[in-house]
Amino acid sequence: MTEIKIPCMKNDDAELPVYKTAGAAGADVCACITEPVVIHSMQSALIPTGLFFEIPEGYEIQVRPRSGLAFKNCITVLNTPGTIDSDYRGELKVLLMNFGKEDFTVQNKDRIAQIVVAPVTRGLFSCVKKISSTERGEGGFGSTGK
Repeated sequence: MTEIKIPCMKNDDAELPVYKTAGAAGADVCACITEPVVIHSMQSALIPTGLFFEIPEGYEIQVRPRSGLAFKNCITVLNTPGTIDSDYRGELKVLLMNFGKEDFTVQNKDRIAQIVVAPVTRGLFSCVKKISSTERGEGGFGSTGK
């Protein structure tokens, strides 16, 4: 396991991320709000979690939707997966989008997203005159079939 430091004195009301099962890759994060937030149909809202992280260099935290919210309410994380870089020290806020037909209300301590701690591999980018060819070539969206 990789230790992720969370300064608990930043917000006493924030819920620590929780893995709900032994095999879970994602830990649930909760809303940390003083009053309910209504997300209207086809609208988005930035929801605070009250969490601040010290992520070790060489790692990131990915913010992902919760499948239950997506299935039951058409609520998703808009920029998914969102990335929290190791040098970011601000509060984790989750950009939720309501693709449903009904308004959705976020209450304090509602589970709104999940986070996954992941290693980061950085690329070394270089300019070359030619790249190798492949069977797929330049085929993009939908080029490999249905």
